[in-house]
Amino acid sequence: MSEDLYLDFGRMIAALLFVIALMGGLSLILRRLGLSGPAPAHSGRKRLKIIESLPLDARRRLVLVQCDEAQHLVIIGPGGETVIKTDIRPAENAHDPEQARPANDPGGSGRALHSPSPVDASGKS
Repeated sequence: MSEDLYLDFGRMIAALLFVIALMGGLSLILRRLGLSGPAPAHSGRKRLKIIESLPLDARRRLVLVQCDEAQHLVIIGPGGETVIKTDIRPAENAHDPEQARPANDPGGSGRALHSPSPVDASGKS
């Protein structure tokens, strides 16, 4: 009787290993055919991309997202997201240092046009 018990147990283990091997083989075949991942939403060009991301603190992040031709500034945190500014038009030459100067500095001097004048100790300008 104990031999029959060992024989049944051995058959059960062999069947289990056979099923696991079949599942692994099917998984490899599906991967090679490119059918293992989720199907893409559409095969056209992608409309969304993250332009820049900046951590504000340990829990929040400022993200510049582009959708088609407009950019949107969003703060993302554990409590949700907050849209700061929407429908921003991307800069033509965002990486050009000449284009990165402030809007009120047309001469490119590196200073704002309306900088406050120094005040002396008497409080007069």
